[in-house]
Amino acid sequence: MNVQTEPKRSKEELIEKLTQPDLITGSEILLRSLLLEGVDCVFGYPGGAVLYIYDAMHGFDDFNHLLTRHEQGAIHAADGYARSTGKVGVCIATSGPGATNLVTGIATAYMDSVPLVVITGNVATNFIGTDAFQEADITGITMPITKHSYLVRDVNDLPRIIHEAFHIANSGRKGPVLIDIPKDVSAHKTIFKPVTDVSIRGYNPTVQPNKLQVDKLIKAIEEAERPVIIAGGGVVYSDASEELIEFVNKTRIPVATTLLGLSGFPSAHELWLGMPGMHGTYTANTAIQNADLLISIGSRFDDRVTMNLDGFAPKVKVIAHIDVDPAEIGKNVKTDIPCVGDVKAVLAYANTKAKPAKNEAWIAELQDNKVKFPLKYGDTETELKPQFVVEMISETTKGEAIITTDVGQHQMWAAQFYRFKNPRSLVTSGGLGTMGFGFPSAIGAQMGNPDKLVVSINGDGGVQMCAQELAICAINNIPVKVVIINNQVLGMVRQWQEIIYENRYSHIDLAGSPDFVKLAEAYGVKGLRATTKEEARRAWQEALDTPGPVVIDFVVPKGENVFPMVKAGDTISDMLMGDSE
Repeated sequence: MNVQTEPKRSKEELIEKLTQPDLITGSEILLRSLLLEGVDCVFGYPGGAVLYIYDAMHGFDDFNHLLTRHEQGAIHAADGYARSTGKVGVCIATSGPGATNLVTGIATAYMDSVPLVVITGNVATNFIGTDAFQEADITGITMPITKHSYLVRDVNDLPRIIHEAFHIANSGRKGPVLIDIPKDVSAHKTIFKPVTDVSIRGYNPTVQPNKLQVDKLIKAIEEAERPVIIAGGGVVYSDASEELIEFVNKTRIPVATTLLGLSGFPSAHELWLGMPGMHGTYTANTAIQNADLLISIGSRFDDRVTMNLDGFAPKVKVIAHIDVDPAEIGKNVKTDIPCVGDVKAVLAYANTKAKPAKNEAWIAELQDNKVKFPLKYGDTETELKPQFVVEMISETTKGEAIITTDVGQHQMWAAQFYRFKNPRSLVTSGGLGTMGFGFPSAIGAQMGNPDKLVVSINGDGGVQMCAQELAICAINNIPVKVVIINNQVLGMVRQWQEIIYENRYSHIDLAGSPDFVKLAEAYGVKGLRATTKEEARRAWQEALDTPGPVVIDFVVPKGENVFPMVKAGDTISDMLMGDSE
């Protein structure tokens, strides 16, 4: 796989070279600072306001930049890189339309607490505010969807700003930070003085928990008979999967994992209940509705998990919430035991005192529900069902692949039927639900994990929003396996129109989509198609045996729905079970 340049010198030699007090431009300071932050790949797209930066890249062999075909592809790739590695993702775009093309990706990362440093160019400082060519107030535009933003007016501030940006992005509740660099600042010269310390007045995220609050949680567990954990993305982002497994093994509390929390707890664990919420499992939803103790760990009680709050967890006596962001505690659901702190730190302390809950009868009841009400679908030998495709991918990869998804029915089927084994192995847009995210995020995940299998599961709608990124897979031999669940329709919209809008189908037909095999081949990528189970098995095996990128078009029925389903306004007790009603 041709995705990373071999280092030409040792790490120590590189650091010595980068930290020399040379008289250099702001652009060179930027590149050096990024390397000193440990950045090994930047995704970007050049333009007039960042030409000094791209000029500095010329001949700079230690700096690895991947040219995408759209700025949205660049930021989604940086996002996928960050989610799958735990490092900060970095992207670069020019001013004006280049910067505004990043907005959806910034909002995606902000909603899901993904650490990004987003670098934009701007017009020269003397033109700011004059409506100059390709000028946009990107710091103002993105203020609600960034943790922090900088407009750099002095080249001497660049080393400090870059170091602060990485610290802010990757600490506390993680998220995107924007650095806007006017063109003249990127050209100005100064003596480079790298910054290694951080002191930001007013920014001190709480990492270590209040131990008295955790002690209250431990006592509540001892008194509970029907405890349930809802584990969210915070478990993954704080690298707390091992601590969660230890906590569950010690307390014997069953676990439901949210969409973003799915890879944070192994699907094979006996106490895993599945995903809760709108398309959650019967066992997870009924467990929450009958629980007497509910423990949210790194989950924010999102509306797709809770559905109608008036009927959420009606039998609960105590709700505990572990989260690094104090603003989330009590925001949606009244909390009795708030545990503010990094999930890893909170669980590490809790594990020193954790004991089994007295809930063996409760566990037996939930295990019985898992047997009686499994996820299932109307399988057939005459049609290729999307659920079968996901199960096939799960079985052949043994849950070891990194799975990225777009947004829609295929996303829910992937969440339901893929069995995740390792943390950071699911990359998906949760809070914003961004179509077009799946494929470019897989490119970023593959760049960050060159030795792992990366599978991107997409719908035929979302994949067309960033399909042009196939070019960089072909050029750089990025071996992503691009799965298209092709039902020739906007599937989730169609499902809502069928169930909620009484079969009034409106503007959902995607029959005019391209031949995806020919589209792949046009970009120089192998394309395969399957319409039956036998063809699916053969095509998928061929894709796995191919060392480079492959697009596999799985043609499935239009009318297949995702079940269980809870309609908006209903409680999670009101599940539509579909074939198993």
